[in-house]
Amino acid sequence: MNTEWIKVYSSNDFYKSELVRQVLVDHEIEAVLLDKQGYPYKVFGYVEVHVSPANAEKALEIINTNEL
Repeated sequence: MNTEWIKVYSSNDFYKSELVRQVLVDHEIEAVLLDKQGYPYKVFGYVEVHVSPANAEKALEIINTNEL
């Protein structure tokens, strides 16, 4: 895994971040989730979607176009 991922989306709802990740994967952009929510309640913090620097601009365009 590349160590220089760029955050393109963040939400406090896991399912919203997973939806964005899946849309990016459907557009052939490798995306990963970084769960920064606290354990065990998962009430605080965010779930971030990260992509490689080469795909960041395209990923942001897809997110904005699809109003995610």
